[in-house]
Amino acid sequence: MKFLISVIDTQTRPPHTPREIAAIDAFNEKLVKAGQRVLAIGLESPNDATVVDARGQSIETQSGPLHSTEEFVSGIWIIDVSDHETAMQLAKEGSKACNRKVELRPVIG
Repeated sequence: MKFLISVIDTQTRPPHTPREIAAIDAFNEKLVKAGQRVLAIGLESPNDATVVDARGQSIETQSGPLHSTEEFVSGIWIIDVSDHETAMQLAKEGSKACNRKVELRPVIG
């Protein structure tokens, strides 16, 4: 079963400390060794985003995020585990490692 762990951040939080970065690296290494990590990435601020809509006759673009909110996704892990309980445990460990709250969601397909 695949799950998405989204790291929730705010514009006002300071960058990760060296201790947090070391904890994130250790968590990533644990996932790799267990064969559970499919993908792990960080994301730039949503202020750097561009919304693109090419559904109609013309292509419309909008600089900035789709939604203006205080919180945003600043990184993700996609994990492949045997069950929801394992995914929940890893979400807790990921939250602790990066010192941010996270959202756990099953992946379809």
